[in-house]
Amino acid sequence: MILSLVDEQGQPQDGFLRARDIYNLNLQADLVVLSACQTGLGKVVKGEGVVGFTRGFMYAGSPRVVVSLWNVNDQATAELMASFYTNMLKRKLRPAVALREAQLNLWRTRKWSQPFFWEAFQLQGEWW
Repeated sequence: MILSLVDEQGQPQDGFLRARDIYNLNLQADLVVLSACQTGLGKVVKGEGVVGFTRGFMYAGSPRVVVSLWNVNDQATAELMASFYTNMLKRKLRPAVALREAQLNLWRTRKWSQPFFWEAFQLQGEWW
């Protein structure tokens, strides 16, 4: 994962967040949201299963992670995430319900009604 490659003063910095970095985190987060393309995919490792961002953030302490399974449209994702956070923070919905409501919101709009635009996102882990 690539974060900012420059610091607050505009100086170059290592902005790469590698799998080993994620596994070494000690998160106290109830939820991690990775709203970029294909964040839910990983590599199948014999004897280990699928190793990727989802597993890394759960290992680091987050009980639930929202990820995408394919390349996503930037504008549709922005609208989905705005609705998702509104549902959680203002309407006080649980993450799984908030995500589903946000997906239904996009589905009901003519522009984003096709599943390609909203169905890529899934909540992994504890759904309640």
